[in-house]
Amino acid sequence: MNPIDVTMSLVVGGLFAVGFYLMLQRSLMRIVLGFILLGHGTNLLLLVARGTPGRPPVLGGQTQDAARFADPLPQAMALTAIVITFGLTAFLVALAYRSWRLSGHDEVRDDVEDRRIGTVGERAEADHVPDGVTNASAPGEDR
Repeated sequence: MNPIDVTMSLVVGGLFAVGFYLMLQRSLMRIVLGFILLGHGTNLLLLVARGTPGRPPVLGGQTQDAARFADPLPQAMALTAIVITFGLTAFLVALAYRSWRLSGHDEVRDDVEDRRIGTVGERAEADHVPDGVTNASAPGEDR
């Protein structure tokens, strides 16, 4: 592995880390930017996966060793990833813009139903009595 591949792998890891961090934020624009960084990281990952740079593409009409040619699959996957990332980014930006127009801010609100279910679950855990433990007092004890 040459030093360029190591550097690119570190950049891919950094883009993935920052992208995931941004996607965990409450701001919709940060979520969109995190998704964009994940898309760029994926494209660079496919660039690293293609192998040693400088090999020629498949040349038609020649019978040579297939190991000398560049693998076209990572290039096709990178183009597909670019198109998918662009389409999904446009969709996410449209959703974020619509949410901003309706609510006046881009913060993701808590879901009321999730909060209600969470408090019901917490109450059930607090009321749970472990096996073998009773609340009854022993005979002869005063309460």
